Amino acid sequence: MMTPDTVGPLTRLIDVRHLPPHGLAQRLEATPEECKALAEDFKLSAIRSLVGDYTIAKTGKGVRVTGRITADMTQICVVSLDPFDSILEEDVEIDFADTDTRQPEHAVEVSEYDPPDEIVNGRIDIGALTAEFLALGLDPYPKKPGVSFDEKYAHEGEESPFAALGKLKKGE
Repeated sequence: MMTPDTVGPLTRLIDVRHLPPHGLAQRLEATPEECKALAEDFKLSAIRSLVGDYTIAKTGKGVRVTGRITADMTQICVVSLDPFDSILEEDVEIDFADTDTRQPEHAVEVSEYDPPDEIVNGRIDIGALTAEFLALGLDPYPKKPGVSFDEKYAHEGEESPFAALGKLKKGE
């Protein structure tokens, strides 16, 4: 059973058993408390806003969710260690299916098969989906715009371990 404790701080269950033929538009806006909890989970300085805009439509075997997430956040630069504001935009496209229809129709290599996510009790969780795509979109090594890893940061306040060898070679 899905509970906020098992799926994370952001959860929005959507009943997909009776979707309209043209699909369902859904907008998710994380609360300030949810943004704070996600920032802590993902080790970000802050998430000011997190929005997911989705279209949920029936497919032959389940449900497809397409859309986009947008996050306004503060990250720490891995080079300068300065905080900086950034906007993340990530496209979303994912299939869901009931547990009994999740097997591939024909034989495929295990590495080629990407099973759909699971529809649980006729519902999907677009909150967990939003958090997942936020995590996937985060740069693991965020850099402040205009900052690059160069000699200024590489040796700031310290001498290279190879500097002593260079001095020996020069006879200093």
